[in-house]
Amino acid sequence: MTVFVQFHLLTTYGPSNPNRDDMGRPKQAVIGGETRLRHSSQSVKRALRESAFFAQDLKDHMGVRTKRLYALLIEHLREQGVNEDTAHKAAEEVAAVFGKLESAGKESKEQLATTLAFISPEERKRAYDLVDSAVAGEKLPKDKDLKKMVLQKADGAVDVAMFGRMLASDADFNRDAAVQVAHAFTTHRSVEQEDWFSAVDDLNKKEETGAGHIGETGFGSGVFYQYVCVNVDLLIENLAGDKALASKALEALAKGLAQATPSGKQNSFAHHPRAHYILAERGEQAPRDLSGAFFKAVKGEDLLGESVTKLEATRKAIDKAYGQCWAAEAKLHVGHDAGETLEGIATFASDAARGA
Repeated sequence: MTVFVQFHLLTTYGPSNPNRDDMGRPKQAVIGGETRLRHSSQSVKRALRESAFFAQDLKDHMGVRTKRLYALLIEHLREQGVNEDTAHKAAEEVAAVFGKLESAGKESKEQLATTLAFISPEERKRAYDLVDSAVAGEKLPKDKDLKKMVLQKADGAVDVAMFGRMLASDADFNRDAAVQVAHAFTTHRSVEQEDWFSAVDDLNKKEETGAGHIGETGFGSGVFYQYVCVNVDLLIENLAGDKALASKALEALAKGLAQATPSGKQNSFAHHPRAHYILAERGEQAPRDLSGAFFKAVKGEDLLGESVTKLEATRKAIDKAYGQCWAAEAKLHVGHDAGETLEGIATFASDAARGA
């Protein structure tokens, strides 16, 4: 049976704009007929990957998502004193493994991939080794045989294992995401507000009145519900069976979810929230989210408290109707001494991989 770890978080954001739409406004969604603020799953995953729990604690096990493998290979060869023509030819041959290349500009020999590729440290090392072989005069195999020398179906890249990847050029090396991240949304009605601002020219003459610059920016605030589901067995499989690394990855995920946030307009609003409530569940039952708790928007003076109450009531009702959806649980509730600390939540999550 597959083991799942599910996270349900409630996090309060003051006035902020962490995740913007194409017009620079806070992203929104209409849920239950009410407008809510929203953080996209992509922005949450990006924040997790850039958090210290991933970027530093898992530094040697993080992939890179880029169109610029060709440039990395060129730089690698230049450092060894390889002449430009030879370097470009070898880099083009190997970089094409991750997708079609196109010119970076009319006056440039550099090339970019047409799509972003998620590249693991092991795959990057293999690519470096192959260009080294190519410039040394070794003839490289073509097409699928070359891809098999670079691409991996499982290795030690935690972020690729968690969030998956799609390679349009070769679906055989796609990886299914072991971690599903929902869009976070406010549990209550919350709409964008406008901040009209001005800036003063410090060298204005006394007789000159008015601002040196005026502008406006959008912001919002609220209690956000975030749901994340981890297929622990798939995570271990994606990490080539390394349970210890999977355990460390789950610990980083739990800590990151509690503290990492999309960083849009960070300097303007200084949003650095911590989750006020975390419910972690572990078990072999089919997963389910609890977003239905907030289909009817929370109202009242205590939006955070009412959100916790509705979340727990909905969980209890679903479990009564369908059967208990977890074998073990851990809960963090800021201000309530009976719950776990963040370290306790992280240990609870990581234990799922140790025992799998």
